[in-house]
Amino acid sequence: MNTIIKTTVTQNIFRILLSIFMVYAGFSHLTFNRVDFQAQVPDWLPLSKDLVVILSGIVEIALGLGLAFWKKERVTFGWALALFFVLVFPGNIAQYLDHKDAFGALNSDNSRLIRLFFQPVLIAWALWSTGAFKNWRTSKTKD
Repeated sequence: MNTIIKTTVTQNIFRILLSIFMVYAGFSHLTFNRVDFQAQVPDWLPLSKDLVVILSGIVEIALGLGLAFWKKERVTFGWALALFFVLVFPGNIAQYLDHKDAFGALNSDNSRLIRLFFQPVLIAWALWSTGAFKNWRTSKTKD
């Protein structure tokens, strides 16, 4: 049985904002930003870039909806989203190293480099807003 970690109003607001962002990003993967997201798929990945974009969009929508609506599994969704952000990071690095433009704003090496520093922020946001980090700390002190 999963224990529901109590989160603050601020954490809940940020969790819902992250949820909305994920659903929006997932929807954009499947529709109007599909080609731009393909620029983030590394050339060394042995899958169709379009397939990767579609699958990652579906995962983003599922994670976003889970964050918003599955209270008993909030911590699990926090960890899953943090892992997702880690797994897509090589694509962001590849986009920087390969000098690939996307989304209009990522049109220089400088903007692509700055973007890399936001990935740890997203990971921390997922873990903090869902109570996953607090749950992990609490379980460590019980051992």
